[in-house]
Amino acid sequence: MAATRPHASVVWFAVAADAVLVLLFVLIGRGSHDEGFTVHGTLVTWWPFLVGLAVGWLITMAWRRPLGVLMPGIVIWAATVGVGMLVRTLSGQGIALAFVIVAAVTLAVFLLGWRTVAKVVSLRARQPS
Repeated sequence: MAATRPHASVVWFAVAADAVLVLLFVLIGRGSHDEGFTVHGTLVTWWPFLVGLAVGWLITMAWRRPLGVLMPGIVIWAATVGVGMLVRTLSGQGIALAFVIVAAVTLAVFLLGWRTVAKVVSLRARQPS
């Protein structure tokens, strides 16, 4: 049986959900460190993780299975954290071990959590009543 491609709206929803949840992570972090909510400050903190997110999407070709938790979800999460931290370091923003741990846990809950919920809802919708 041939695999069906996800509808474009599902792919765009997944892209938007990932980007918004990474933004939420950034806003929570900036707020907890009294860094304020300026557009510039938020973008400076957000963009390295968006680069990581994009790398994860490209590596996994997530547009084929955007709701996958194990694949592409775990790779997207790992790339968002790993590449995001690398880009932060290279851009002079710096990282600390505690920040890496908090980012890894929070982004796992966000990026894998919504996919898990979507997968469960999708599977239940397919079951006959």
